[in-house]
Amino acid sequence: QVQLVESGGGLVQPGGSLRLSCAASARIFGLNFMGWYRQAPGKQRELVASIPSGGDTNYAESVKDRFVISRDNAKNSVYLQMNSLKPENTAVYYCNVFIIAGTINYWGKGTQVTVSS
Repeated sequence: QVQLVESGGGLVQPGGSLRLSCAASARIFGLNFMGWYRQAPGKQRELVASIPSGGDTNYAESVKDRFVISRDNAKNSVYLQMNSLKPENTAVYYCNVFIIAGTINYWGKGTQVTVSS
């Protein structure tokens, strides 16, 4: 069982930046995706960005050119650099690891991001 622990959320003013981090408790083997989802109050959870173990990154249209996802396989970690934040980016952000073989999904408990003046 892999546990994911997120950090880096908080309160930021519009136009500001935050960097989210997620560390897995164990090495992730096999083809996999690491990613970030978010859920705003009253809305469904949605994909923000994902990065595969090999291949191109994928972003929600609304965050392209502002958010950057990266991973460090040696540290079993994934990061989300969020720039030019907007109030509508306010949500709980969840780290996700999806292992293709066995279609296994792991989720973190989430970290709150609030964008407000």
